[in-house]
Amino acid sequence: MIRKMTLTLGLAFALAACNTVAGIGEDVQSVGETVTDVAN
Repeated sequence: MIRKMTLTLGLAFALAACNTVAGIGEDVQSVGETVTDVAN
């Protein structure tokens, strides 16, 4: 439950921070790394 909440909040912040196409790519990578960290 806490993992899902953390992931959801992280995704929300990442999407809010996206301003450019390059920024979206960086944010998607960041979210992917966060998911990997949570999974481990």
